[in-house]
Amino acid sequence: MILLALELILMLAVILGAAQLFTNALEHLGARLQISDGVTGSIFAAVGTALPETTVPLLALIAGTADARVNEEIGVGAILGAPLMLSTLSTCLMALAALGARGLRGVIAPERGGFVRDMNFFLLAFAIAAGAMYVPGDARSVRLALSLLLVLLYGGYVTLTMRASAALVREGNRTEPDRRMFLETLGLPRNMAVILIQLGLGVALLIAGAKGFIDAVESAARALGISALLLSLLIIPIATELPEKVNSILWVRRDKDTLAFGNITGAMVFQGTLLPAIGITLTPWQPRIEVLSGVAVTLIAAAWLRLNARRGGLALWALMVNGLLYLAYLVITL
Repeated sequence: MILLALELILMLAVILGAAQLFTNALEHLGARLQISDGVTGSIFAAVGTALPETTVPLLALIAGTADARVNEEIGVGAILGAPLMLSTLSTCLMALAALGARGLRGVIAPERGGFVRDMNFFLLAFAIAAGAMYVPGDARSVRLALSLLLVLLYGGYVTLTMRASAALVREGNRTEPDRRMFLETLGLPRNMAVILIQLGLGVALLIAGAKGFIDAVESAARALGISALLLSLLIIPIATELPEKVNSILWVRRDKDTLAFGNITGAMVFQGTLLPAIGITLTPWQPRIEVLSGVAVTLIAAAWLRLNARRGGLALWALMVNGLLYLAYLVITL
């Protein structure tokens, strides 16, 4: 167990370093493309940092173990566990990171239009994904139609977000880096090629760090005798969501609230549309009690965030309520 603990610490250090590289490059990419913080956070950062948790269910379903049931449990748990972590634990940790500087009465104030759009799309998509659990497995045409609908929803979301970006940039709300690129300190020029190299390096290290962290967590879970479904619902998402958590914490501590929140809510939309579309098509996608409890808590947490979308921002105390919802889920599940 000591070696496993050291491996976890090492992989966490890799993730932290990779997140610094990634967020720094992404800010410069957003500035070069002249796009808003909303697009940079909700689409670019969200999709880039969602790669680790996206690969887990795909690998489990396509190239997992010889036991098909275990593969399906890991796939379903990873798909549904990711939005649960983002809507509860990630938002709470982001609030805690801002607590020292802003106080309990403080707020995190992302661009409201983009935040509301993200939450509306997520709530609609995740409700459709939840309803699909009650479609019989032999009704494949209905399931396929629901999967296609979720994919189209994400396409519509990206289109609306990009259109809104143009207006925000005209109003002066565009991505502005406040630090030099890290590769610039090595004497490299600040151009698109170098930005993409640093971005690719950050993504590669994020994936490698998350993969190593997941492997160590799985080994620890096996040693403790935790089931595959519990592992995929509770433990793997915590590991795979680390990039989003770290990126958002780094941004909120630098008062880049739209980037910080967009990184989380954009990932929620991505993982609430495309990943359930895979689950509906490739797994039994059934309403088991441990799955339904996670879906219910996720929808409640997302609805609470949407309800608290005030013009002045979201109160830190309200975001901490989402952390309590995660604790409630742990009590229900365990």
